Amino acid sequence: MSKKSFEDYQLSNDIKRALAVLKYETPTEVQNEVIPLALENQDLVVKSQTGSGKTASFGIPICEMVKWEEKKPQALILTPTRELAVQVREDITNIGRLKRIKAMAIYGKEPFTKQKEELKQKNHVVVGTPGRVLDHIERGTLVLDQVKYLIIDEADEMLNMGFIDDVETIIKELPLDRVTMVFSATLPEDVENLCHEYMKNPINIEIAATAITTDIEHQLIEVNEGDKISLLKSVTIVENPESCIIFCRTKENVDTVYTELERSQYSCEKIHGGLEQEERFAVMDGFKMGNFRYLVATDVAARGIDIDNVTLVINYDTPMEKESYVHRTGRTGRAGNKGKAITFATPYEEKFIKAIEKYIGFEILVREAPTNQEVAKGISAFEEKMSGRRIVKNNKTARINQDIIKLHFSGGKKKKIRAVDFVGTIAKIPGVTADDIGIITIHDNMSYVDILNGKGSLVLQAMENATIKGKKLKVSKAIK
Repeated sequence: MSKKSFEDYQLSNDIKRALAVLKYETPTEVQNEVIPLALENQDLVVKSQTGSGKTASFGIPICEMVKWEEKKPQALILTPTRELAVQVREDITNIGRLKRIKAMAIYGKEPFTKQKEELKQKNHVVVGTPGRVLDHIERGTLVLDQVKYLIIDEADEMLNMGFIDDVETIIKELPLDRVTMVFSATLPEDVENLCHEYMKNPINIEIAATAITTDIEHQLIEVNEGDKISLLKSVTIVENPESCIIFCRTKENVDTVYTELERSQYSCEKIHGGLEQEERFAVMDGFKMGNFRYLVATDVAARGIDIDNVTLVINYDTPMEKESYVHRTGRTGRAGNKGKAITFATPYEEKFIKAIEKYIGFEILVREAPTNQEVAKGISAFEEKMSGRRIVKNNKTARINQDIIKLHFSGGKKKKIRAVDFVGTIAKIPGVTADDIGIITIHDNMSYVDILNGKGSLVLQAMENATIKGKKLKVSKAIK
């Protein structure tokens, strides 16, 4: 039976409200297939490409099924990259925001002690890369005895990156009485074996690759290597995208293209594996906020970018792996929007193009490079757009957060303050109920409380003169 809206699923009001705010209106094909079965606690093996809406297909059921009262993690989601871990954590947080679901991401290159402290808090969902998850398990900082749901995301990529043994070790540490869901763009033999060994009669779901390429116009321009930079400038002037990602094969090419574009006054940034993790996250955040219009990236960024109005993807270098083509181009045409993907192909790359076409099931339209007249005609509109800030049409996180204010209180565990103390005091404020209180995080010397439904200013004002458990705490709007 085809579902026409999320209203048709058995979901609680908190989740439905969040989905409405996030503008999740019509379920994608993968959501249609996965959500009803996941809500029935079925083990699933899902073959689906990126950009098909798979994060929400497991995120919605998880947020629905976890119990808010339970302090220990109830869902563990494994991802191959740090970027993807952060993106999935953000999606789960947004979907579960009004139910007060707390999700955290754990990954390498971030201080272990910081994560250890956060794991002591109530966390419903933990998203992480296999190496760091294993590290926390071995040191006893990640407790798994309440985990009811295991999600393995991009399983084929785990295999490519050599994580499959770590994944198996983690699975062996989990309770046997759990639901397991595996998501993968392809299903190599090792991934199939893993599913057979550790899953209970899994149902196989396969979403055709063409299902996600329908909103994207695919084009190909034949070019010699030495002419790529001038072609890139011509194409961007004529297309004049609202927002664009330019993919290169190596970090050296990213640096070259970025330098050239910056020299030509493009509003741009770059991201590749050679940058520090903090810098990579800062670039991603800046792109989401609309601080710049062009992002030059290696494939490391193709996973974990979920920005709804990327109108153009340019493959400056043709990807050597056919799967990479789908990952890259899947950054545009998201969430029902139209998108365009233009690939620059040199004469030597014909075999890669043929393999890609066979994989996606259609021929990519070959077009001519823009003429000088077309470039001259487009230049003034291009320069006008370039001088303005990129408009973020659909930043889900900003939308779900617009009615939420995070308050900072100058007291925590050392003053024997618990979450119930905040709830008890805040819910007594006239015009405020317990439903207006979101996630509460208590550290040793300070605490954070999310106030929902636009009641933040009211609570802030009232709490300036109130006491919590007989103690006067300073209260202010949290900086982040």
